[in-house]
Amino acid sequence: MIIYKFIQENGVATQLASQADQGRVLSEAVARVAACWKLTNDQLGAVVGISAATASRLRSGSYQLQRSEKAFELGQYLVRLFRSLDALMGSDDAASMSWLKSENIDLGGRPIDLIRSIRGLSDVADYVDDYRARV
Repeated sequence: MIIYKFIQENGVATQLASQADQGRVLSEAVARVAACWKLTNDQLGAVVGISAATASRLRSGSYQLQRSEKAFELGQYLVRLFRSLDALMGSDDAASMSWLKSENIDLGGRPIDLIRSIRGLSDVADYVDDYRARV
């Protein structure tokens, strides 16, 4: 009984802590993706639906994405795309950036331009995931 109560109490504490840290963790991940792909604040802002000034604050750590905001969901899509593309390219950042900046006939444009819209970000992430599934 004592062990069960300990697990139950700590399970709740862990769950609450992870909910509180989700914004921080995702914000850091989004900032790292932006740095890795050399996205400007304007580009990052367009992708996750925030202003360039807010994107700058996100990169500096003075702003965190909040779970209740649309930017949080878009940030999740951006990180998903990064992870999928990274796995597909064998962690070759130059290859990933080259793919992002190259015209893609299947997608109808350059992925780096397409991800600036919600539909484009979703389509590009799905495209990379679908391609990974075939490999």
